[in-house]
Amino acid sequence: MSKQLVFMDHDGGVDDYLATMLLLTMDHIELLGVVVTPADCYIQPAISATRKILDLMGFSHISVAESTVRGINPFPRLYRRDSFIVDHLPILNQSEVINTPLVAESGQDFMIKVLRAAPQPVTLMVTGPLTTVAVALDQAPDIEAKIEKIVWMGGALNVPGNVEKSLEAGQDGSAEWNVYWDAISAARVWQTQIEIIMCPLDLTNNVPVTSELVQKMGKQRHYPVSDLAGQCYALVIPQDYYFWDVLATAYLGHPEFYQLREWETEIITTGLSQGRTKVVSSGRKIYAMDKLDKDAFYDYILKQWTR
Repeated sequence: MSKQLVFMDHDGGVDDYLATMLLLTMDHIELLGVVVTPADCYIQPAISATRKILDLMGFSHISVAESTVRGINPFPRLYRRDSFIVDHLPILNQSEVINTPLVAESGQDFMIKVLRAAPQPVTLMVTGPLTTVAVALDQAPDIEAKIEKIVWMGGALNVPGNVEKSLEAGQDGSAEWNVYWDAISAARVWQTQIEIIMCPLDLTNNVPVTSELVQKMGKQRHYPVSDLAGQCYALVIPQDYYFWDVLATAYLGHPEFYQLREWETEIITTGLSQGRTKVVSSGRKIYAMDKLDKDAFYDYILKQWTR
């Protein structure tokens, strides 16, 4: 049985690294490459941490690329500094040499090259903004036919967004950050015929990262990946933190844990609701992860990180 081909595009937040780690534990997945989009991170430590994680997990044959796209609304510096912290964790710095290659071309060019060379359509696993995908599609429209589907952590359909209007002037609080960083690119992807499966805040709001779970990961510390996951989540446990990117990525491992619901939507690109994923009649049809077997999900990630 042939493996499912996946290309990862993340943006360097704490849970982006953990989503990448989870993806690497899936035996039925062949990861073709990783692009880091410079959104919820500072790009150099995010690239470094990603390569070190691939080394740690024995996947140094997988190449990493740096996307050179830019967004419209920068993530807060407080969020982005976590990329420096993760890159400095002792477990990722036991060797002075990083073996995982960093390719010379930009992330968007690397995405185009990998998709064109793939023997069958590829799933894009995107846990950051859709900007690198949109730029790649603009540069090479032919790659649309090589994308089987996009599984994306992004959007808020029938709940408030997580872009706080008290911190972002001119925002009404309806936007989710991965859309808000560059709503125009999200709208560009919405213009395609590619199947989109979203993991929106509507679901992630119900799946928190708890102290109990972090401690369970720590008790598995003789497994390096579980130890690293626990350390990463410990960084963010003082704040409200949810299984955003990991929850989206786990769909590739066990889609039966999820119920999907079809919605007609549009991306708002201007005004107070810039970055909102709005439910509208006759809009672009997407699937959203709607319900979850939460206990099965928690058990799954704990088990996978002991591999």
